[in-house]
Amino acid sequence: MNGGDMGRAAADAAMAGLGLASDVDRAEAYARACWTVLAEPGDGVAGDLIARFGAEAALRIAHADDDDEWSAGRARWRPRADRAAVRGALEAGRRTGAAFLVPSDPRWPQRFDDLGVHAPHGLWVKGDPGRLIDASTVAIVGARAATPYGEAVAADLAADLAAAGVAIVSGAAYGVDGAAHRAALSADGTTIAFLAGGVDRSYPRGHEGLLSRIAATGCVVSETPCGAAPTKWRFLSRNRLIAASADAVVVVEAGHRSGSLNTAAHAAQLGRALGAVPGPVTSAASAGSHRVLREFGGVCVTSAEDVREMLGAAVPPRQNAEGRTDESSRLIDALSPRTGRSVDEIARRAGFSESDTRALLGLAELDGRAARSEDGLWRSSRPSR
Repeated sequence: MNGGDMGRAAADAAMAGLGLASDVDRAEAYARACWTVLAEPGDGVAGDLIARFGAEAALRIAHADDDDEWSAGRARWRPRADRAAVRGALEAGRRTGAAFLVPSDPRWPQRFDDLGVHAPHGLWVKGDPGRLIDASTVAIVGARAATPYGEAVAADLAADLAAAGVAIVSGAAYGVDGAAHRAALSADGTTIAFLAGGVDRSYPRGHEGLLSRIAATGCVVSETPCGAAPTKWRFLSRNRLIAASADAVVVVEAGHRSGSLNTAAHAAQLGRALGAVPGPVTSAASAGSHRVLREFGGVCVTSAEDVREMLGAAVPPRQNAEGRTDESSRLIDALSPRTGRSVDEIARRAGFSESDTRALLGLAELDGRAARSEDGLWRSSRPSR
């Protein structure tokens, strides 16, 4: 798996059929593909290592046995250091017709630079990668369990903006996301979907047809490799990409603790224009939108014209905005209420070192969120939602 030891011919063969631009260094691209397998999305230690040394040299350092500042990271990455896993991801990418995009590619969205060390190591793209650098982009996000009001407003905003040449970004979920994507397509506009799992795995399954339509005219994007499963942690991490990819983020309808507030928090931290659609004060489905207006300084959005005004505005980044995910979410996401899992399997699924996994499992056991059976395997103590 050590991309730094790969020759030019071997790198060309490994990355063949993955749509790399002609001037992209294949060995560097292969190393970055390895990193999408090795590290969880948003791993800042991996991002810092790559920023300092480049992806190839960083991969060599990741495989070293030195006791240095990278030791904690190595402990997280080693459970996934598997050439077969990288080979499988590349082969799955070719089968599904995905392109692999790296920062040296002219089609790479420079907006992601704002994420610093938390920027993706590479992007797996199904469709036209060039759509990622469209001039104006608006993210429309909101509740999965949207009301007819929420879906109608999302559709109206998306159709109006898409018809004017604005690319519509969302997460392909049911409810507000799906309404925004469909409306943009109906207006013959561009829409982009960011997934929490591999682009070869349509999620939700009921949106398989919609995702195919999005890929036909826009693109479907993920930083996780082909074959990767969507998890709760990855949905939350994915939200930073939705926020970073957009010039403006609009929350149409969201509950008080909706995942859409996580996207709003990232938008605020990145200095993106942020707005929300108000709803009835009696509606729990609009409580999150009202929080964006009250706590995040969001613009009140009542029409596409309000969003167009937002596109010309920039806001200073906010510090300590809400919505940060934590390690316990990743741990519980890696457990099952029915199937017992070993510490090393949990570490691999969550992207932790085994020592960190044991410590977090101990805390989760005290909180009643995890339980260990007599055979030493771990389960979550309540069904995942």
